[in-house]
Amino acid sequence: MWVERLELVDFRSYRAGTLDLTPGVHVLVGPNGRGKTNVLEALHRVAVGASHRIAGDTALVRDGASDAVVRVGVRTDDDRRRSIDVQLGAGRTRAQVDGQAVRRAADALGVLRVVAFAPEDLALVRGDPADRRRYLDQLLSQRRPSYAAALADYERVLRQRNTLLKDLRGGGGDGATLASWTDQLVAHGAPLVAARLAAVDALTDPVATAHAALTGSDVPVGLTYRSDADVTSADDVTTIAKALHAALDAAAGEERRRGVTLVGPHRDELVITLDGLPARTTASQGEAWSVALACKVGSAPLLTGVGDRPVLLLDDVFSELDETRRGRVAALCDPFDQVLVTAAVDADVPLTGRRIGVRRDDPDVGTVLDGAHDNAFDGALDDAGSG
Repeated sequence: MWVERLELVDFRSYRAGTLDLTPGVHVLVGPNGRGKTNVLEALHRVAVGASHRIAGDTALVRDGASDAVVRVGVRTDDDRRRSIDVQLGAGRTRAQVDGQAVRRAADALGVLRVVAFAPEDLALVRGDPADRRRYLDQLLSQRRPSYAAALADYERVLRQRNTLLKDLRGGGGDGATLASWTDQLVAHGAPLVAARLAAVDALTDPVATAHAALTGSDVPVGLTYRSDADVTSADDVTTIAKALHAALDAAAGEERRRGVTLVGPHRDELVITLDGLPARTTASQGEAWSVALACKVGSAPLLTGVGDRPVLLLDDVFSELDETRRGRVAALCDPFDQVLVTAAVDADVPLTGRRIGVRRDDPDVGTVLDGAHDNAFDGALDDAGSG
């Protein structure tokens, strides 16, 4: 798969513009603060349903505008043209796929597929369990959009159950209603746990292979899914549901005392180990970087197994690396049909391909995408800190 055309309207620093792309490598080059990362962020938002930098969509809308629009045209592996249009704003997100409005924003996921790595992704190793759950959820939502819809249903039930638990803690609420919400929580949660368990199992070898290629070492990386429901196999959703129900029953008293749901996919953890030890607490900065990038690049086979090959997005990856590690990262780019890279210095990127300059122009215009003119994004940047 590759991105054929990108159009932005009032997205971050861009007032309006288009960029036509081809298969292969494209390097967005320019000083910091010109909007390079914003381009990758727009593609990530369309593919995954979220920015890789912030929560929510409000900051994605250019200052002074009410809405932002991202339009992406892609070519699939079987050479079909497809399109995704996403409108972001203070209200409900609206999306179209192939010119037709979709009922839920989640239905637009998975048309464009990306594997993305940015400095923020160190949180995959160093951050909280929520960061690692998000990694699995975003990967699975691209793989099958129905996963994103199931996750949204689970989160809706979780909110309702937590509200009732707070009422019960305060002396109100209805125990019979809680039992009903518990049944729904299990019904929506068990398939999520099963999908995550299967994903972790499928990721283990590709992540280990990518890590070995990045580091040139045989230090093992391990992935384990940990659940309070004490389930280890994705084979039987019914068994997972029974385990979830039993764990919720065991935690019932503590849940009422604290007023919050203590068991479920929202509490589970992806444990990443390096040489048998928790990477979160033992990995150095460089080791954490290698593990995080290996987890991202190693996710590509999971996507390709049920659909188009993903586009690789690399945000400011090469600047801090020595020549050897730059070469190893470059080698990992080879299997991808299209690679988009941001860099402040062109010489930092050891990849052959098109260079697209990102430069400041008229300060009253805002950044303008214009790949047709000298391979450059011509224009000014309204928000100097946006990418």
